[in-house]
Amino acid sequence: MFLTRLVHGANTWAKKGLPGYCAFCLSPGQTSGGWCQECFEQLPWNANGCWQCKEPLDVGGIASVQSICGHCRENPPAFTVATVELLFEEPIRELVHDFKFNASPRAGMLLVELMMSKAPSYLGGGLLPVPMHTTRARQRGFNQSRWLADQLGKRVKLPVLTAECRQQLPSQRTLNRNERAKNLVGAFHINGPLPPHLTIIDDVVTTGATCQALAEEALRAGAKRVDIWAVARTPLVHN
Repeated sequence: MFLTRLVHGANTWAKKGLPGYCAFCLSPGQTSGGWCQECFEQLPWNANGCWQCKEPLDVGGIASVQSICGHCRENPPAFTVATVELLFEEPIRELVHDFKFNASPRAGMLLVELMMSKAPSYLGGGLLPVPMHTTRARQRGFNQSRWLADQLGKRVKLPVLTAECRQQLPSQRTLNRNERAKNLVGAFHINGPLPPHLTIIDDVVTTGATCQALAEEALRAGAKRVDIWAVARTPLVHN
């Protein structure tokens, strides 16, 4: 029985790593993006997010009539608009973790394909990945936001810009929006000049504090408009 489960598990992971199988249900039929159409339609789409920061406004299955969240209304962010079309729920959570912590190139390319499937209509003059402190980058082995930006830049034919993370930030996972914002004061630095309009690239947006801090620095360095393009947004109930 154990050997049967072991072989089944090995076959499952092999299928996830090979083309020809849907990345989500592992059926042999798939589209060019790496998934079958049925799974694509059933992904946790962020259909009712705030138009500016994409914080989910649909809680408990009740669709909100609002188009902008209270936070953006009361404290307008430094960025203009966010394109974050998925929620950080299964199976997207598993895909992001496989990419981020196991450095899976297939998981990374699937995330790129998902981002491209609902890309912003205008990205400005460059892509700016969220930077990672050199110590953390060495520990992880790569900066996932930079990797995504490099792949997306090739697709949309835009240069990938560079920012610097000057602080080795503690884990942000258990912090609320205000605590994250305090952690990020002075964390990023950009040497201009920058294009008038650029787009920040990230994997998961939780409270938006990181993108807010980087957007503020981009505006300080000469940009006139900053947008966000990320894979997924953490559901409101978890923020």
